[in-house]
Amino acid sequence: MAGAAPKLRADDHADRMPSGRHDRARRAGLISVLVPLSLTLVQCGKAPDPAALAANSQANVQLVAKTNSQTSNSRVASGDTFEDRFPAPQFRERFPSASESFLQRQMSDFSPKSAVQRQIPEQAPPYKVASLEPQVPYKRPAREDLTTLVSMKSSAFPYFGNNPASDAPFLNISKGDRRGHRSYSGRVYWQDETYSDSRVLVHVPEHFDLRKPGVIVVFFHGNGATLERDVRDRQMVPKQVTDSGANAILLAPQMAVDAADSSAGKFWQPGGFKRFMEESATHLARLTGDPNSARAFANMPIVIVGYSGGFLPTAWSLEVGGISDRVRGVVLLDAVYGEMDKFASWIENHRSGFFVSAYTRYTARRDRELMSMIRQKGIDVAEDMDGPLRPGSVVFVETGEGITHRDYVTRAWTRDPLKDVLVKMAATPSLALTRVAATN
Repeated sequence: MAGAAPKLRADDHADRMPSGRHDRARRAGLISVLVPLSLTLVQCGKAPDPAALAANSQANVQLVAKTNSQTSNSRVASGDTFEDRFPAPQFRERFPSASESFLQRQMSDFSPKSAVQRQIPEQAPPYKVASLEPQVPYKRPAREDLTTLVSMKSSAFPYFGNNPASDAPFLNISKGDRRGHRSYSGRVYWQDETYSDSRVLVHVPEHFDLRKPGVIVVFFHGNGATLERDVRDRQMVPKQVTDSGANAILLAPQMAVDAADSSAGKFWQPGGFKRFMEESATHLARLTGDPNSARAFANMPIVIVGYSGGFLPTAWSLEVGGISDRVRGVVLLDAVYGEMDKFASWIENHRSGFFVSAYTRYTARRDRELMSMIRQKGIDVAEDMDGPLRPGSVVFVETGEGITHRDYVTRAWTRDPLKDVLVKMAATPSLALTRVAATN
């Protein structure tokens, strides 16, 4: 028995040895299965972390290799890697085809739907119901600026009278059936080309209101001009009248057409300017849509603006025009080339009006002569446009170098000098000529 016991223990030990190795192999295999499962359960509910999953996968492979190289080799050989367990999604899984769950749409599906595509329920036909509410009185819609050319019999030309400077016929040249005028420069201008245009540029701003005090601006253009090309487009006289905001209307008769000639035509005749303004009143009443307003236009104050050669019809209109009392202002733009006695006489005898003369070096000598004549009559003369225009104001403004005679209507002592005069005039209650438009 004593000898048998050691043998039995030896046999038991020998029997347990293979069994122990087998148990350890089973435990290692069980661990290799449970560890990945536990890691997967921990990540449940979260987006998988590729880096962590890759590290865990590598650790498991190493563990299996240590415990059972044969099992590990079989797993690696079977392709049990990170890429096998977590394959990248395929294109068709992210972007299903049209036959699958997502509806395919075009870019046109996202553009705004036009009003035509909307289905509007049919409405019952409208009907009127008697109302006891007070009705809003009809208000005439706002009109636009009116700028047009109107032919007038009393305009400057055609003219078949005498030239008062020589008391000889104005048309002093003939060639066959053609008649013409030889100007002071010696050049001949033919009547059918230069002295036959009877049109007048008429401009009525949209804000003009006949019910308010207003004024008619008469513009005599200079030499070498036409109404459309120069007065309207280049010198922008209608625009200056509108931009001033003054309750004013513009009349600009065509003088000698595109010629170096300052002839006054019918404005040389006694009462010629009066006849022109009376005919203009009739046309203005028709153009503004109220035939009964002719009388109001016929009594409206007048401001005469003469530019360059326009000094001659301005001077004669003041002297023999027949309505010098209606003239409440005279503006000369580099225009004192003569007739100083006529201007001085009007200034002396019409102290309720204003007189403005702006000049360059071309007319400086005559402007200074006219200033001297006025001062000798005991009338104050201002030499800047900084102050307001008042009844009886006499202002001479010398403009410096860089100001050209050709551009003087748009740039003199300031840009748009006609606009500046109208603004200063309308801002002086004592003149009582116009009111500034409410929109300005």
